[in-house]
Amino acid sequence: MSAVGRALSVLDVFDGATCLRLTTIAARTGLPLPTALRLVRELVAWGGLERQADGSYRLGTRLWVLGGQVPCQRRLTEAGQPYLRGLRTATGRAVALTCLDGDRLLVVDELGGAMVKGSRLPLHTTAAGKLFLAHGPDALLRQIMGNLVRITPYTVTAPGLLLRQLAAIRRGSPAMAKEERRLGECEIAAPVGPMGEAGPAAALSVTAPSVPAARRAAPLLAATAAALTAHLTPPDLITEPRFSGSRRSP
Repeated sequence: MSAVGRALSVLDVFDGATCLRLTTIAARTGLPLPTALRLVRELVAWGGLERQADGSYRLGTRLWVLGGQVPCQRRLTEAGQPYLRGLRTATGRAVALTCLDGDRLLVVDELGGAMVKGSRLPLHTTAAGKLFLAHGPDALLRQIMGNLVRITPYTVTAPGLLLRQLAAIRRGSPAMAKEERRLGECEIAAPVGPMGEAGPAAALSVTAPSVPAARRAAPLLAATAAALTAHLTPPDLITEPRFSGSRRSP
């Protein structure tokens, strides 16, 4: 692997993680500890990583700056911010704007701290991810079904159960995740934008401490998602294919 490849592998292990220690980075990348230390130091100097007071590392602000310059993501973030703020104020709950990024859920923006901006989360563990699985291509669903990793005791790892949930979403039931990504957090999500080959352009979600609380936010969530969809102009929507494969029939 090239030096650039090794450096990118270091950044890649932060997928969904907030902070990691050097030993964990070395173990996840398979790099010798001295090599991992050298790469981490170089990334800290560049701004791609930041060293915390306890000796752990987190992704640096330079990556957020670069990510924000991606045209589609920047436009979606800018368009969604007032709607996120309104939804956060109206519900009093943590809210997030997400989109599909390969076989992961990318957190484009968030308020309230339930998710980390820029993180990429397993689709089957989130309400928004289930939206993309329900309306996305068969190839994506097949890939995810082969790797239903358990994150909490409540993560859905039985293929049959997940398929039934996705079928219900396609019939109009709300997309929900009940403590499947983090204990004590229940999510509900609504689509944003027209349905494309990879499902909706984006998704809005609300995180609450219980299923009833999440369901109570559903009307405000749906209204906000509809308003954001109406506000977005075609260039604002993420129209590039985000996962190759034919779309599932309704």
